[in-house]
Amino acid sequence: MGGRVVVLGSCGGWPEPGRACSGFVVECAGARVVIDLGYGTLSRLLARLGSAAADGLDAAIVTHAHADHMADLHGLMRARWFGRRGAPPVPLYAPEPVLARLIAMEDDGPDVVRGAFDWHPLPAAPYAVGPLRLESRLLPHYLPNAGVRLSGPGLTVAYTGDTGPDPALADLGRDADLFIVDATDRDQQSGAPAGPALNLTAREAGEAAAAAGARRLLLTHFWPDNDRAASRAVAATVFPGEVLLADEGLDIPLL
Repeated sequence: MGGRVVVLGSCGGWPEPGRACSGFVVECAGARVVIDLGYGTLSRLLARLGSAAADGLDAAIVTHAHADHMADLHGLMRARWFGRRGAPPVPLYAPEPVLARLIAMEDDGPDVVRGAFDWHPLPAAPYAVGPLRLESRLLPHYLPNAGVRLSGPGLTVAYTGDTGPDPALADLGRDADLFIVDATDRDQQSGAPAGPALNLTAREAGEAAAAAGARRLLLTHFWPDNDRAASRAVAATVFPGEVLLADEGLDIPLL
């Protein structure tokens, strides 16, 4: 049984004009799950659902508490609280700092957050998310970041969130139909931060996908003004499969 991934946003840090930050919808076996809700993603999600109150959303997953991955989670919370108060809370799978930041953003206090979301910590033992199996791995970043893997009938999608190089990436993306990988490529920019590598280059993304034996690689989290075509070209030198570039609205069937 097939499914699909729809890109809501592809930028890291802040969105370029007309774009949004990190966000993806995974659809499989009748379930709809959003992974990450960075700046500018909520309206795109609601359009995909055809509902201003996010009806039809089965779960939300947020990899870490940086705003370019979770800022619009607050808007989703308000859509549920004001638009569907009293409805069952949407399951939210995220590291604890995501929940803490969400509570800090809401003037009306934690009861609003708990009324909208049923929080489950990441990383953790596998969860059943409707027909999907959610696995997670702690990956190196400036904040606790959970790489995630969703498996359903006949398909597997894996996503790194933000990460530096790590052997766990090979297990996270093992034999995935689509491996969505951080390709921030800060080396394209002057003034890149010194210190340990806590985001990937496109070459490192390709190497991770190759080590995992993934079928297809989707590069994402592009730093604003980066040359995305150059990132794809570099990743293709080390990954033998199809290399895709995340682009807002891109709809990727998974067969």
